[in-house]
Amino acid sequence: MSILLTHPCPSPTPGGGPLPLTNSLILLGEGRTLGQEMRNKRPHSEEAAQTCFWPIRITSKLPDTMVHFTTEEKAAVASLWAKVNVEVVGGESLARLLIVYPWTQRFFDSFGNLYSESAIMGNPKVKAHGRKVLNSFGNAIEHMDDLKGTFADLSELHCDKLHVDPENFRLLGNMILIVLATHFSKEFTPQMQAAWQKLTNAVANALTHKYH
Repeated sequence: MSILLTHPCPSPTPGGGPLPLTNSLILLGEGRTLGQEMRNKRPHSEEAAQTCFWPIRITSKLPDTMVHFTTEEKAAVASLWAKVNVEVVGGESLARLLIVYPWTQRFFDSFGNLYSESAIMGNPKVKAHGRKVLNSFGNAIEHMDDLKGTFADLSELHCDKLHVDPENFRLLGNMILIVLATHFSKEFTPQMQAAWQKLTNAVANALTHKYH
């Protein structure tokens, strides 16, 4: 469900007053709570400063505690991971993210043609980066008891240098689940889904650890 609201846009220049009211899109995901207050975000580019069209998602942040995985959950995740074609699943997951949530394309300007669904699905840079992203999940599976330590450097990179909205990590995790369910319909039981959902949520939370 999408709700269009208006709010003051932060000033693009230091010391300046707020710009006139402008529209911001707030996406309410199914099953999300409305407890988290919207945060003001300063645009990361001149174009963004002029339009100030920001995707802000109201969501509940995962508790800042260590996530414990049972032996059964670890075994379930590892058993499916052993069958995953990282290039295919990673590429499809990132492509779905760019198609379903098109505002995420602004982080991939160097990827070239992202103007249509077919262009995104066939884009070699999308496939390559998707493989790289999913490989990081392989690293997570090997370090499920220390995800925050494992992703500390990536969290700092995405926060301080790339300025990625942390909600995008959760969105990508959802895309990975959908693609896994598509490729492994029989193996992707509710129990398997629960284990992978727990992992993707924990990875997303670990990636937000360095955010202020």
